[in-house]
Amino acid sequence: MAHAKNHDYHILTPSIYPFLGAVAAFLMLFGAVLWISGSGPWLFAIGFIGVLYVMFGWWKDMVAEGNGGVDHTPVVRIGLRYGFILFIISEVMFFLAWFWAFFKHTLYPMSEYEGSTYVTPDIHVVDAFHLPLMNTLVLLLSGCAVTWAHHALVHENNRKDLIWGLAIGIILGLFFTALQAYEYWELIAHEGWSFGGDRFYGTFFMATGFHGLHVIIGTIFLAVCLFRAIAGDFTPERHAGFEAAAWYWHFVDVVWLFLFFAVYIWGQSTL
Repeated sequence: MAHAKNHDYHILTPSIYPFLGAVAAFLMLFGAVLWISGSGPWLFAIGFIGVLYVMFGWWKDMVAEGNGGVDHTPVVRIGLRYGFILFIISEVMFFLAWFWAFFKHTLYPMSEYEGSTYVTPDIHVVDAFHLPLMNTLVLLLSGCAVTWAHHALVHENNRKDLIWGLAIGIILGLFFTALQAYEYWELIAHEGWSFGGDRFYGTFFMATGFHGLHVIIGTIFLAVCLFRAIAGDFTPERHAGFEAAAWYWHFVDVVWLFLFFAVYIWGQSTL
């Protein structure tokens, strides 16, 4: 005989998604190693498709739980927010490692061989106030659009402006990614930069490249929120998923500002 729920917590039903996600992630990582070793991308592709399947299925179930009105109680929504804040803190520490590496190699360059002197290679300096500044403005404007969408939902319950704000934020996010891809192409194809040619190259591409990956992830996050908003999801009281997407996007904006000033302006002025 079923018992009535007498608490505010969400007791999850058994799910195959955690196991499938772990297996798919392992296949993708192991397949990437084999791909780098010259064995082909097939195992990586299988793992990647598995990860996408798990993401779609698992998050679809979470959206259904959030829209059900029973499982995501106020206590559960607070827990989701705290969990996402901790996730963003872990992302901050991830980028802190790359900033640490960049500042260390810039301020205290060391040679790989004992007793020798590190010689700075002849590196083409990027004009920070050309394409990087344009990308900075694009990303900041996208953050303004997301803030507009959040204000429209929470303070005005204006679904039209919510949808428009998300759409503009997504378009600007895609534009940022296209500009960064063009910048990489210019640096590699015409200026002689390489991923492993020097430690400056390595830290530059890893820091800005991982940020670019986060922009792509954040754009997908906002796109999911846009589709949900069009479908009628989110209310001024229940919008934890959109709030998490907005937090993530603003985190991406802040990291880029630090990258712009540290890597493009200060770092390249020392070359």
